[in-house]
Amino acid sequence: MKKQIILTMCAAAALSSCHIYKAYDRPDTIDASGIYRDPVAANDTLVSDTTNMGNLPWKEVFKDAKLQALIEEGLQNNVDMQAAVLRVKEAKVMLTSARLSYLPSINLAPQGTMTTMGGGDMVKAYQLPVAASWEIDLFGKILNAKRGQQAVFLQSQYAQQAVRSQIICGIANVYYTLLMLDRQVEITTETAAIYKENVRAMEAMKLAGYVNEAAVTQMRAASHQVEASLLDLKRQVRETENSLAVLLAKAPQAIERGKLADQVMPEELTAGVPLQLLENRPDVKIAEMTLASAYYTTNQARSAFYPSITIGGTAGWTFDESTPINPAQFMFQALASLTQPIFNHGKLVANLKVSKAEEEIARMNYQQTILEAGQEVSNALCLYETVDKKLIEDRGRVEQLEKAVTYTKALFQSAEATYLEILTAQQNLLSAELTEVSDNFQRIQAVINLYSALGGGRE
Repeated sequence: MKKQIILTMCAAAALSSCHIYKAYDRPDTIDASGIYRDPVAANDTLVSDTTNMGNLPWKEVFKDAKLQALIEEGLQNNVDMQAAVLRVKEAKVMLTSARLSYLPSINLAPQGTMTTMGGGDMVKAYQLPVAASWEIDLFGKILNAKRGQQAVFLQSQYAQQAVRSQIICGIANVYYTLLMLDRQVEITTETAAIYKENVRAMEAMKLAGYVNEAAVTQMRAASHQVEASLLDLKRQVRETENSLAVLLAKAPQAIERGKLADQVMPEELTAGVPLQLLENRPDVKIAEMTLASAYYTTNQARSAFYPSITIGGTAGWTFDESTPINPAQFMFQALASLTQPIFNHGKLVANLKVSKAEEEIARMNYQQTILEAGQEVSNALCLYETVDKKLIEDRGRVEQLEKAVTYTKALFQSAEATYLEILTAQQNLLSAELTEVSDNFQRIQAVINLYSALGGGRE
């Protein structure tokens, strides 16, 4: 007996060196260094900063009260969010089941028989046994199954965080798109009114003999073009409102909102230390938990080569008709069994090789997810830096074109410029104003993209 115990302990020690009992640890080959590219320098890596914008609560990034109300409504009602919550509950139930696998299974198995011989009286007998079975987890099969389910549970939690982040940033993105379209509608409406007035003026000038029919026709055509673009913008507004309503799990309807000019966004964007991305970004954590789950699946494939030990037994009473036989004593039976795989048509070896391959694929996907996350952060920083500089040029362009319109009108009054030149100056001003609005939206979008790329909005 002592020899058996010693041999068992030696076997357990040997198996521990084969990773059967070892918990998952992040591989040393996973590298997150240098994944943020400096938005200014051509090849330099962004200098790390301990401050991370992704750690800010979403209400500190999106300060518009109406937007905050929409986000809260979306987090409460969005279908994807509700489904993610249910998946977490499902994974939690499965984890509880995996933890209970350590306990013995107990089943009540009542039986009844009726026997007769040679035409005699029927003899009825009943048994009321309780059967129990307990698998001793000596070689880590149940342990790794439980740890694998723990990884799946964490994966579902990170998936919920990912959905939460997507909803927050998605609602913000659509909301600011609406504000941009509203401003474009305002500018185009003002321009359409100017063009209508210009058409009336040109028609009057034609009657006075100052311009010909060709000039009037060109002005009418330009007015129709502006009116058409206004209709298209209004259509985009309604479609965007409908998209936002669906995100909120509501029927398409009008959305109450603020103005683009009143929005206040963070001026300084900080990406933090690249290593923080491994802990903050939900999709990166999902990729890591996929790797952890594959790691434990490989451990289970290894443990399948070793014996399984099961202890079982039954206990209960036997009844003849309705009277217990020996009612003061239990019927008891115990059984211990050991199953050692010897030859299974190569299934165990194949299963182990497949598990190792899947684990390596999960490791590569994890590293690739980190690189893609770094790319998103770098792109968001570059977009913000570029658009911030473009806005300076946009404002300068609008100022100059406003002066150009004023000067051209003055020259027209002194007969030194044609009305077509006024039209051209006004068209250029309209284009510049719309470009400024679009770039201002892109700047906001860069903030949203960076916040999302850094894992912002998670609980």
